[in-house]
Amino acid sequence: MDGLECKQIAAKNRTEKPLFVRVCLDPFFTKPIKHYPPKLHSSFFPSCARRQSIFTQEKKQISVPRANAASGMAVEDNCKLKFLELKKRTYRFIIFRIDGQQVVVEKLGNPQETYDDFTNSLPADECRYAVFDLDFTTNENCQKSKIFFIAWSPDSSRVRMKMVYASSKDRFKRSLDGIQVELQATDPSEMSFDIVKSRAL
Repeated sequence: MDGLECKQIAAKNRTEKPLFVRVCLDPFFTKPIKHYPPKLHSSFFPSCARRQSIFTQEKKQISVPRANAASGMAVEDNCKLKFLELKKRTYRFIIFRIDGQQVVVEKLGNPQETYDDFTNSLPADECRYAVFDLDFTTNENCQKSKIFFIAWSPDSSRVRMKMVYASSKDRFKRSLDGIQVELQATDPSEMSFDIVKSRAL
């Protein structure tokens, strides 16, 4: 075999070698990944499957608190029922508190109780929601009444409690159809009878 034939054979081997490598790799890598069912894929790459599972669990754990924060606390059905009864003059006031993950009724005031009885029922160092049915006389000597929604958040209450009550206030107030005046107070002087009456006029 002369030198020219050796060069031709070497050139032929160089052109065929990439084709041979492509054909050998194709059945083991291209076709199984394309045609095997998804469950079989994870058996080829167990570490990737574990990482994907961990990522999915972490994503769910992160998204749940975010959804709860946006939606606020749940409202117990009894809150709406008692508020409807207050609108019929069955109660003078209702005090609500957050218990766990929902708003519940804490105290009901009978129609004979006064505004002072109501303010004395609010805790000095804890937040509360309340509604009060105020009877008053206008400057034209007309008897009227208005339902107040009061967000009580004293300065001495815990910061965490203030945040929870503040973030849930609007959603809870919307569930009580018939609120006419809203009042927020951090101190008894901010919800005195004179201030409440001036807001009603």
